Amino acid sequence: MFEDTIQRIILTAPPILFALTVHECAHAWVADRRGDPTARMLGRVTLNPLKHLDPIGTLALFFSGMFGWARPVPVNPRNFRNPSKDMMLVALAGPASNLMLAALSAMLFKLLHAGMFDFLSGMPGVFRPLYIMVQLSIIMNVSLAIFNMVPVPPLDGSKVLAHFLPANQAFAFARLERYGFLILIVLIMTGAINRVVSPLVYFMAGLLTGGGV
Repeated sequence: MFEDTIQRIILTAPPILFALTVHECAHAWVADRRGDPTARMLGRVTLNPLKHLDPIGTLALFFSGMFGWARPVPVNPRNFRNPSKDMMLVALAGPASNLMLAALSAMLFKLLHAGMFDFLSGMPGVFRPLYIMVQLSIIMNVSLAIFNMVPVPPLDGSKVLAHFLPANQAFAFARLERYGFLILIVLIMTGAINRVVSPLVYFMAGLLTGGGV
């Protein structure tokens, strides 16, 4: 039992850490490109996971396999030339980066699945851990992308939705952010998000891999 737990940690940790880190780094990088240096000055435009990880959010992704989060990237909309549009682009950057990682992982998955490395068959099972980590990378990156696009503050989807709302409605919607974490907990605990997110995750993962995951 203990050995199984250790094995699971070893196989799951790399794709989780990389997915969360790239997600937050993408937010920070786009914010900097759009004119807000806040995240860059705080050292968040980096692939160093220690700068981004939230212990609870990381554990949540580890145990659920689908729902998790990192430390939010600080953004000051006053530095943007077009605050509403730029905030939307910053918000989209995280999920978009995860979809790119999922696509790259799917390409590697297909190569491994096709037996591209048969010439190393003299080392039986040597690529099995990599194969599993690539599978997990696909699922976790697609999961992060879809979960974060749920339009509940403070998730990225809420900022995308706010851009398309009239100003007064966007302001009222933003006020929900103080209750956002509680709303998310309720949605997760009741299984409401899982019923929506899980089918989408496996459908998209299937598209990327040709049904191999």
